[in-house]
Amino acid sequence: MNLPRKAYEDVAFLKSDACRAQRLELEFLKADVTMRAQNIKSTIVLFGSARVPDPTTAQARLQEAAQLAAARPGDPAAATGLRRAQTLAELSGYYTVARDFAALVSRCSQTIEACHFVITTGGGGGFMEAGNRGAAEVGAKSIGLNISLPHEQEPNRFITPELIFQFHYFSIRKLHFLLRARGLCVFPGGFGTLDELFEVLTLIQTRKIRPIPVVLFGRAFWEKLINWEFLADQGLINPDDQRIFRYCETAHEAWEYICSFWGSERAPEATVINA
Repeated sequence: MNLPRKAYEDVAFLKSDACRAQRLELEFLKADVTMRAQNIKSTIVLFGSARVPDPTTAQARLQEAAQLAAARPGDPAAATGLRRAQTLAELSGYYTVARDFAALVSRCSQTIEACHFVITTGGGGGFMEAGNRGAAEVGAKSIGLNISLPHEQEPNRFITPELIFQFHYFSIRKLHFLLRARGLCVFPGGFGTLDELFEVLTLIQTRKIRPIPVVLFGRAFWEKLINWEFLADQGLINPDDQRIFRYCETAHEAWEYICSFWGSERAPEATVINA
């Protein structure tokens, strides 16, 4: 007689609606246990678009778009493609900044005994790849918190293999982004980047987490995208809320600000989110 499967071996049961709470708990536990085993004491979270390539790739795509536009004068699609390629080529300079920043932070902060300020990204391409790449280039650990999507996001090849995580729930992924965070660095991005940025700004504003340094790379981009002064003038945020974040342009500028925020060369132990 075939015996029924044990509950923890029954995949269909574990994926059922009845086990959603257990899946949420397991998704939290797996990453938490692994990070503890890897001596991850604190992190620096790096957000930004997955669509901005490295400068070499961006220039190659720009050249292809320019050739196509020249071959199809008056074609709206070709003209749009050229404009977008030009924009991405301009933004690709920040890929290098993200890469340099991750290398600088990782070189200063990790030892065999404990890993502080470990670069943590969403695990995809673009600026996320740049962050993991910079850490890998100095022999340091870095984390990739991937998310399962209808169009699968492949982990970039620079993440420390033991620290690649695949999440189903955005909520648990966001929890792990902030649980050990001692700084947030945000590069130009779209919906996902804005969602993550405003979640952190809201948590700091409402004092649900201890304040951490929030760095926005690319002042011109952010001021064009978001009119902070308008929000303050309308009374929708306090003028002091604009002090939650700071603009930076270079890796060294951001690193100096983060160190000065904590008053030392290394941050204290990890932030604990209020229950």
